[in-house]
Amino acid sequence: MPNNKINIIEKPVTRREAIKTVGGALAVSLASQAFPNLLFAKEQRPNIVFILSDDHRWDCLSCMGHPFIKTPNMDSLAREGVLFENAFVTTSLCSPSRASFLTGQYAHTHGVKNNITTWNDSNVTFLEILKDAGYDTAFIGKWHMPGRLPHLRGVDEFITFTIQQGQGRYFDCPLIINGKETPRPGKYITEDLTDFALEFISRKRDNPFCLYLSHKAVHHQFLPPPELRGLYKDVKLHLPKDADPWCTWVDGALWYGTISKLDYLYRRYCETIVALDQQIGRLVKRLDQLGLSDNTVIIYTTDNGYFWGEHHLVDKRWPYEESIRIPFIVRYPGHIKNPGRRIPNMVLNIDVAPTLLDLAEVDIPKNMEGISIKPILNNSGAPWRKAWLYEYFEDYPYQVPEMNGIRTDRYKYIEYKGKKKAELFDLSNDPHEYHNIIKTPKGMERLPELRKMLAQLKQGVRL
Repeated sequence: MPNNKINIIEKPVTRREAIKTVGGALAVSLASQAFPNLLFAKEQRPNIVFILSDDHRWDCLSCMGHPFIKTPNMDSLAREGVLFENAFVTTSLCSPSRASFLTGQYAHTHGVKNNITTWNDSNVTFLEILKDAGYDTAFIGKWHMPGRLPHLRGVDEFITFTIQQGQGRYFDCPLIINGKETPRPGKYITEDLTDFALEFISRKRDNPFCLYLSHKAVHHQFLPPPELRGLYKDVKLHLPKDADPWCTWVDGALWYGTISKLDYLYRRYCETIVALDQQIGRLVKRLDQLGLSDNTVIIYTTDNGYFWGEHHLVDKRWPYEESIRIPFIVRYPGHIKNPGRRIPNMVLNIDVAPTLLDLAEVDIPKNMEGISIKPILNNSGAPWRKAWLYEYFEDYPYQVPEMNGIRTDRYKYIEYKGKKKAELFDLSNDPHEYHNIIKTPKGMERLPELRKMLAQLKQGVRL
């Protein structure tokens, strides 16, 4: 036993208080020795499972009323937890958004501004902070940030891939398992990554764990496993009225990897979502079997949305709702009151890192720009943000201009760099953003306040 003087504590304490009593950095193992029968007054710190998919737009779940997609396992998460109806990314692009999830920061702060700029190893992730607090940690899946793989501090296990510029392949995707490239012949990537996740959460351990499971699905090429191919070949698609079946070929869309008709790609996209849902079901079932569910926080979300013909667009990047809006589900049995609720508050990708630290009773660094959603999990009327900053930086060779914008509960105002004119939408009356009201009397009345708020957000002010 170390020479730290330990006082006997007669009243129940939290694990965090116990660690501080033992001596701060001595972590959980010494706290457990000092307090052998400690079952902490509030509860043991939760296990964490963070599931991140790719390009899964917010309304492509059956629990969101999609006309034909069936996602029973995601629906179950929402039914047993809470679903945030207004969740967004601060940059609708893979690499910046992924870095924002990890750091709790905007792209202009963490530095991964597009799919070209590299990750800075000085960035601190929530995994590193949780590891220092005594968690067993794993990053399994898609990294997809430019440059070499990072020196990712704070992870006990790092399983990822670099093939196809970090996008990976749906079949036979070689994995880099703790630094060693390993062929995976005959494997379907979504199932393969889930297998590693199951192995990690099933280990016997003394510490709580944090699993970061990052899927390739449902990024293009939109390939479901063989048994799901053609699942939706005959369904009516209900594509938007402005969808052009050949918009996948024009206006630079070829760069997006969408070389086929829109309806064909959309059917495969939906089938690939079903495959993802099945693997999420496997993971949740194992947690239940292990008796870990009651003390495990699960968050499911994605790195950005996706256009399927809206505004004659495919892919993401643009600031319209289909691109920036994401599914966001939190399941934490026994800790979320009245499960099955839908929460209207605007939450962001930068909120994940501070939220997980807060739920683990770990101090949130001051340089995190997101906000913990813990206060609104059971009280959506708690004080919350009124507006947030959207930003997009040039990403060669894609022909999308740089932009900054503000979204409030009702309005969205976007300023573009270059020739494209600014846009202002009243989302209450125009949810599909067909009518730019910036030059109307109503728009001119709202514009000064929105411009002022945007300037404040760019300066780091929380609104």
